[in-house]
Amino acid sequence: MAAQKTKTGTPVRPNMAVEIAGLKLKNPVMPASGTFGYGEEYAPYLDLNRLGAIITKGLSLQPKAGNETPRICETVSGMLNAIGLQNVGIEAFIEDKMPFLAQYDAPVIVNFFGNTRDEYAELAARLDELPGVAALEMNISCPNVKQGGIVFGTEAGAAHEVVALVRKKTRKPLIVKLTPNVTDIQVTARAVEDAGADAISLINTLTGMAVDVKTRKPRIANTIGGLSGPAIRPIAVRMVHQVVQAVKVPVIGIGGISRAMDALEFLIVGARAVQVGTANFVDPHAMATIIDGLEEFCQNEGITDINELIGTLEV
Repeated sequence: MAAQKTKTGTPVRPNMAVEIAGLKLKNPVMPASGTFGYGEEYAPYLDLNRLGAIITKGLSLQPKAGNETPRICETVSGMLNAIGLQNVGIEAFIEDKMPFLAQYDAPVIVNFFGNTRDEYAELAARLDELPGVAALEMNISCPNVKQGGIVFGTEAGAAHEVVALVRKKTRKPLIVKLTPNVTDIQVTARAVEDAGADAISLINTLTGMAVDVKTRKPRIANTIGGLSGPAIRPIAVRMVHQVVQAVKVPVIGIGGISRAMDALEFLIVGARAVQVGTANFVDPHAMATIIDGLEEFCQNEGITDINELIGTLEV
């Protein structure tokens, strides 16, 4: 389809705005939690106002130092990390990070996590009262220390319980981020939707390992870490497609997005928005380039509204 043009011959700029659980975003591109710090780290290189939203590094009640180093290594078409959810804690976030984020008109979505249901509930309650926080993203890829270390997100019953508890503690839009390390992603997705999630984001990293064959030791100190980057994108697209079929709430796609064509795959299978992670480490301008690429694709295809693309997969 030919690009539509104005009377002066310039291409018509498509509408890039999308809506997630009542949250209006100027475009569907945002950073994945843990890859963008608290925004200030990227501000010298990228206009944060261009982003659909800003998603913060995962937040816990108390500061966390994270795992021992080395905790990142490059893999074929990807990256393995075991950062250990290092973060400043909620008090320092409120005092030191929110004033910076408040300068921008991109909605702020705070990612948070806990090791017990009570920790999740307390964090949600604190964040619910915090001005400037547009929505919460709940990371359930954490071990429940009171139930033998089982990861909340790998057992549907545990996922339902903790999301239902958090739902009672906040009126803000609640996005639940799913781990891919499960037998059936649709079961988990239905469980968190039933518990009150307003939207679902996926996927978090896949469990992986890398070995230095000369030293015969793991390449990261934690031995096992989370695999991200282009290598996982086909898995992520498949899981997003499956979850879109299983739930009625909006879905946000994550996994190996480094260019506009990657983001389009997720939108076409039904994601309403996307998150960019590992690509930010390779190129701090990656998200701006993806936003420009999405707009250019729409213009070239004669698409006046990016929402026209969402869920258009033909099988």
